[in-house]
Amino acid sequence: MVGHEPGAPMFQMIARLFSLLAGDDVTQVARWVNTMSALASAFTILFLFWSITAFARKMIFKNGEFTMPGITVTQEGEEIIVSRANDEPKTRAKHGLMRALIQNMITGVSQGFEKKLEVNGVGFRINLAGSDLKMNLGYSHEVVYKMPAGVNADVQQNTITVSGISKQQVGQVAAEIRSLRKPEPYKGKGIKYADERIIRKSGKSGKDK
Repeated sequence: MVGHEPGAPMFQMIARLFSLLAGDDVTQVARWVNTMSALASAFTILFLFWSITAFARKMIFKNGEFTMPGITVTQEGEEIIVSRANDEPKTRAKHGLMRALIQNMITGVSQGFEKKLEVNGVGFRINLAGSDLKMNLGYSHEVVYKMPAGVNADVQQNTITVSGISKQQVGQVAAEIRSLRKPEPYKGKGIKYADERIIRKSGKSGKDK
């Protein structure tokens, strides 16, 4: 077999070196090549993780502070001023992102964020057990969702209120809870956002509901 780019020639050369570890036992060649393949995959993933992490830190964090290239954040009295170095499209995008992130941080600690979910379905029940949600959602088993640190849940009848200081985390938790039983389009059973509109479908009778 003739290797092709990218990567195959290097893979074959390394595999050849590992196959030498089998010595005269040809039955062990495949085992050593598979070992090499597993190690190569692991080191590739590790290298990608290091590269992405280093790039993100270089782009966003500087001396332990949250920052972005070309964006300056200063405080004047009770105001936070976000300014940009130029009007290039990428810099303007970073400018808007930095401003939105800071605004979310301020809103989070001063007012907090919340998302409301509604649970609809005959026999569907939600209860709080400590900080965890215990739900009967029509399955043969009880569903337990463990709330992460920094996010709270409140249950009033069939409504779940997810709240916290992080907009991203509140949204993520609400999306995960909704995914436990997504609303179906016929009778609307399931978990949906309070302001979500479910497009209903007619059943076999053909009547619109």
